[in-house]
Amino acid sequence: MKRIASLMAALAFSVFPGLLSGPAAAQTPSTQHHSFGDAKKWAKVFDDPERDAWQKPHEVIQALALKPDAVIADIGSGTGYFSARIANMTPKGRVYGVDTEPDMVKHLAERAKREGLKNVTAVQASPGDPRLPEKADVVILVDVYHHVENREQYFRQLQKSLRPGGRVAIIDFRMDSPVGPPQSARMEPDRVKAEMKRAGYALAQEHTFLPNQYFLVFQPGKS
Repeated sequence: MKRIASLMAALAFSVFPGLLSGPAAAQTPSTQHHSFGDAKKWAKVFDDPERDAWQKPHEVIQALALKPDAVIADIGSGTGYFSARIANMTPKGRVYGVDTEPDMVKHLAERAKREGLKNVTAVQASPGDPRLPEKADVVILVDVYHHVENREQYFRQLQKSLRPGGRVAIIDFRMDSPVGPPQSARMEPDRVKAEMKRAGYALAQEHTFLPNQYFLVFQPGKS
């Protein structure tokens, strides 16, 4: 996975397209120059209520049909936009917010404590390993897939972190979306499907209710 700065730059651009302009926009999505160590600052962008209108987080979580005691890993969790919502909607479950940026991990841990989300654990990941403390029923990656390096290897290894019947949900920007990272940073859903197939997965579900993103759910070895 590329530096988390890449993900944060792309997401910042998607929430507030005017935020990254001129030289900043030119650096998206592979910039090494943006600093996202100030998680509290970026939380104002990533957790802005206006994002809810197109991200539809509750509808996304409902579509996952999570069991009450499910174990969910939110890879690339950032400030916890999805992690916190999943935790609130599955109070008997366990949520692991996984990130490679130490300050984001610290921010999520503090947010979970502040909001009384005892079922949320912030996890410090390495670029090639989410370091999940236990196997998950569902792994979700929102606007993260196109930042993962060596994707086929990464997702092949990720199978070891899934429980039997486990699923991987991938949400990312469509090529024709009016918001999101530059076209050069986006991926066609057919390419995602092909790469996941080579990594040992098959498409289990495809949801179409998000206005700007595709929403694909995969299972290992499912025909």
